[in-house]
Amino acid sequence: MRAAFIAAALAIVFAPFSAKAEVASASPSAFTLQAEALVATPPETAWRALGRLPRWWSGAHTYSGDASRLSFDMRAGGCWCERWAGGQSVEHGRVVLVMEHEGVRTLRIAAALGPLQSMGATGVLTYTVEPHANGAKITMTYRVSGDPSLALDQVAPIVDQVMMEQFSRLIRFSSSGSPE
Repeated sequence: MRAAFIAAALAIVFAPFSAKAEVASASPSAFTLQAEALVATPPETAWRALGRLPRWWSGAHTYSGDASRLSFDMRAGGCWCERWAGGQSVEHGRVVLVMEHEGVRTLRIAAALGPLQSMGATGVLTYTVEPHANGAKITMTYRVSGDPSLALDQVAPIVDQVMMEQFSRLIRFSSSGSPE
């Protein structure tokens, strides 16, 4: 019953979208989402696009409804935050790693996004950008874990829809300068 309630609540917050990828793994206590895409743009351009998160993240998946209220400091300890009227604010995540090794750049954020935060789940969102023959390969992995009573395997498909929408927006923004 609790899992059905959580899934219904998440469905309201995370409305369905056309972009979707398979959930890599899921259990009552954890799930992993993975996606990758090739973009015909230099890796440096793709990396800069990733750091401009407020420009490609959908306002529909913010608390204020306006992605321009997001801030993103792409350095260890940096905040992915949102501030809006009346002194309201939320920390969506905290950057824990920004690294380049042999041409592969990695950004890792500790982020239990949206309702996952109030569920007490833990999330780790990792993006990598690496050179590819025709441009760059961008990879996203989102690992979420928590108490088995959270029935995270039931929540995973809904979170997957939202994250795949955001990933698609990042890919379009990396390629064209517009997330639309």
